Amino acid sequence: MDFIKNPQEIEDTSMVIIEDSLPMLKKLPEGERQIIRRIVHTTGDVNIAGLIKIHPQAVESGLAALRAGRPIFTDVRMLESGISPVKLAEFAIETICMIKDPDVVAESKRTGQTRAMMAIKKAAPRLNGGIIAIGNAPTALFELCAMVRRGDFNPALVVGTPVGFVGAKESKEMLVETPVPYVTITGTRGGSTIAVAVLNALLKMA
Repeated sequence: MDFIKNPQEIEDTSMVIIEDSLPMLKKLPEGERQIIRRIVHTTGDVNIAGLIKIHPQAVESGLAALRAGRPIFTDVRMLESGISPVKLAEFAIETICMIKDPDVVAESKRTGQTRAMMAIKKAAPRLNGGIIAIGNAPTALFELCAMVRRGDFNPALVVGTPVGFVGAKESKEMLVETPVPYVTITGTRGGSTIAVAVLNALLKMA
C-alpha cells in the first residue's frame, strides 16, 4: 500500500485538507485560525470547528503570557505531559499540576470536594497572569470562574475544555460569562487532548 511516511508531509497535507474543508478559516485572524486548525487536526473532526469559542483577547493575552515565561496550570497530569517540552524550555515556562499533591488529596477527603477544586485553590497565588488549562474536570472550571469573579486572581488565559455529561457543558457556559480571556468548546465534548492542542498551537506561534 502506498501512503505518506514523512511526518512533516503528513502534517502539512492534513492542514491543507482542513483548510479546504473549512473555508470560514480564511475570514479569521491568524491566531484563531491556528488554534482551530490544531483542534480539528487533533480530533480528526472538521465539524468541531463550529463548537469552538475564542475570546477576542485570548490569543494576544496568551502569547504575551508565554513570552513572559508565566506558568501554566493543568488540572491533570495527562494534559501536562502533552505540552511541548522543547517549547516550554525555550520560554522557561513552569507547568503546575497539583492533582496528586498530598495536601490537596487530604483536603479533598476532609471537605468532600474534588481534588481538582482543591488543586486550583492551592495553586491560585502562583497563577496571577499565567495560563490555566482545564481539560478534564468541570469542578475545577466552576471553581476557577468563581475565584476570578471574586477577584481572587486574574489569569491571562483560560483554556477550558472539560469533557462529560455532568457539569462540563454548564462549566464552559459559565466560563464564557466570566471576565477572562478564554478558549473553549461548547457542549459536552472536550478533553485534555484539545486543551493540549490549544497550548501547543500558542507555543508554536509564540
